[in-house]
Amino acid sequence: MVLPRKSLAMVQTAPRRLEARDLPLPEIDADSGLLRIEACGICGSDYEQFEGVLRTPMPVVPGHEPLGVVAAIGDRAARRWGVDVGDRVAVETMLSCRHCEPCLGGSYHLCSQRRIYSYIPLSESPGLWGSYAQYMYLDPNCIVHKMDPTLDPSIAVLFNPLGAGYRWAVELPETKPGDTVVILGPGQRGLASVLACREAGAEKVIVTGLEADARKLEIAREFGADATIDVENEDARRRIRELTDGEGADVVVDVSSYAVEPVVESIDYARLGGTVVLAGMKGFREIPGFVSDKVVLKEITLKGAIGVTSSGYRNAIRLIESRRVPVERMHTHDFDLREAETAIRTLAREIPGEESVHSCLIPEH
Repeated sequence: MVLPRKSLAMVQTAPRRLEARDLPLPEIDADSGLLRIEACGICGSDYEQFEGVLRTPMPVVPGHEPLGVVAAIGDRAARRWGVDVGDRVAVETMLSCRHCEPCLGGSYHLCSQRRIYSYIPLSESPGLWGSYAQYMYLDPNCIVHKMDPTLDPSIAVLFNPLGAGYRWAVELPETKPGDTVVILGPGQRGLASVLACREAGAEKVIVTGLEADARKLEIAREFGADATIDVENEDARRRIRELTDGEGADVVVDVSSYAVEPVVESIDYARLGGTVVLAGMKGFREIPGFVSDKVVLKEITLKGAIGVTSSGYRNAIRLIESRRVPVERMHTHDFDLREAETAIRTLAREIPGEESVHSCLIPEH
């Protein structure tokens, strides 16, 4: 396979500014590889990076949800990853050192030297550290998962949000059969959480959203949510009390972005001894009205969630490849690589008349 000398990439140079650039393809060694991007998913973190609230270094190639085909690979990397040129792989977001205490303890996503695809600047060679590009560098410490090459790339790339659903809504809170789960936010990760909780055997799943989320709440019901609540037109606290026979939920998962009100509400929705998982980034804003005494008196377990680990990705890939669940109902838009800004702004509802649930970039080669 003859590779081009350069890769088209969308480079973020400042908040809300993306530039198309041709970046040189790097030479790889025995431990690294090169991925030809088939699709890159777009989520709320992409918007936060675009806005500049994540304080990531620039210039940088964004894109942390890479799906693609191995275009080149070193011998040791091929043996280590169990893949070869031509294999389709999903790439994990986190890059860890493998040697620090968290890594050795099994929490590689909390590595003290953690790096994240999409947030590594061009100044760090070889520069192609994000999947808003035709090609992306496969670091020796990255983790890849083989995927069925017959799946539509737009559907296969759902491995990332679905992986988050498994980790945030099932693994971290230890959701089990018979549990009641309340999911705050019906975006792609909220919808993924519905699927994951149903797979885990949750008895009741409730999803909250805004009036503008009517279509997403409909999909949540299609995915198995027992009830959906429009928090702008309904009394969510009263509805959740009614739906849980006054006890509250075993698990509450906040996957809403930016809005800080759900953090306060999550404590009220949880039962005595319940678990609250905070997974939606809020732009480093403080939480007005948060009363810690409620956490104490209800003895609530409060957990933060950053990223996805291999078990979540494996479960997501298994579900997608099984074709048992119509995950494609989440996918709404494909965009060309050069349309990255439009893709982000569409997800953020900045473009009138367009409603995006899950979108991805499809580079032309």
